[in-house]
Amino acid sequence: MRPTGTEDQHTTAPPSPEAVAAVDADVPAAVGRVLDEVLADRLARARAVDAVFTDDLAARVARFTTAGGKRTRSQLLWWSARACGVGEGPAAGAALRLGAALELLQTCALVHDDVMDGSALRRGRPALHADVRAQYGGSAPSARVARFGESAAILAGDLALAWADDLVAETPLEPGAGRAVRRLWGDMRLEMVAGQYLDLQGQVTASHAPDRALRAACLKSALYSVERPLALGAAVAGADVATTRALCAAGRRIGMAFQLRDDLDDVFGDPRRTGKVCGQDVRDGKPTYLVALARTRAEEGADHRALEVLKRSFGDAELTEEGLDDVRRVLVRTGARAAVDDRIDRLVAQGLRHVEAARLAPEGGRRLRRLLCAAGGGQGGGDERPGARELIGRGPAG
Repeated sequence: MRPTGTEDQHTTAPPSPEAVAAVDADVPAAVGRVLDEVLADRLARARAVDAVFTDDLAARVARFTTAGGKRTRSQLLWWSARACGVGEGPAAGAALRLGAALELLQTCALVHDDVMDGSALRRGRPALHADVRAQYGGSAPSARVARFGESAAILAGDLALAWADDLVAETPLEPGAGRAVRRLWGDMRLEMVAGQYLDLQGQVTASHAPDRALRAACLKSALYSVERPLALGAAVAGADVATTRALCAAGRRIGMAFQLRDDLDDVFGDPRRTGKVCGQDVRDGKPTYLVALARTRAEEGADHRALEVLKRSFGDAELTEEGLDDVRRVLVRTGARAAVDDRIDRLVAQGLRHVEAARLAPEGGRRLRRLLCAAGGGQGGGDERPGARELIGRGPAG
């Protein structure tokens, strides 16, 4: 049966058993090598169009994609495929290329997210829009230059998305796998955009409903960050329906744990580890489940001092570190932080039970379980900032 898709001249030969073993030893590096090859081709094509566009925009997209991140999504895709039986041959090469496409899609999501959030930092470095603004505006850019930086970043995200789609389209797949991958890829892009919109809509409407916060988190992160990468790996491997369903059920639960841990890290995490300014979600007025739960509990307990802290702090772009400490105390005192921690643990446990129920290759299944546990925060996290006892010891908020 002839694979579908159009191979470009830079497509790597199907990995041998030795090459697959080398990928197993360092999946991020292997995905990085595919990205280097693909992006070199894309940059050459861009330069043939225009040198300024290439240097200002295309090269920034390439650097952003290759320079940072843990490549969690592409690792999940690879180990899902391996757990479902992929060994040497074309399917292994396809899994690597789809992993690289996920990294480009992540570049699109992050670059656009930084513009929408007004975030100046990403991975401990200037966000792409801030980097362009600095290039053209120096230390005191005008409003026009700032707008230009944001507009350039929107185009950069669009370019990353186009390159990701091209890479998926060019990846040779068996017809059945090709249809499944294209459907999953389309669904994932739709869900990602829907989740981002609900996130923004929650900010402008000041939504405080925990169930809406969970819905946005599911679409924006749980599906995109974990479930869909697992499903793509299973599709490449031609996994049966039962195995695919078990992996998707695991991915949705652990993906929710992933997002809830990210919400905790935003408030209680260490910027040196997260690469982001602490408390940005609070300053932006993002309706996270953590804050929505704290507000609900404060309302139920008639804790007016806690509600006042949340009201004055939520969406305050100039919130100080002292003000953020007030929010931390509310999150601890209402029990929201502990409740979210407990929910994360339950979600990870439920997800791992679904993995155990799937029929997986022993070594691939073991590596996948380990990665899912880490993705869900199974090893803890977010405790470098002041802990519960320390915050309670400072006295009540307000």
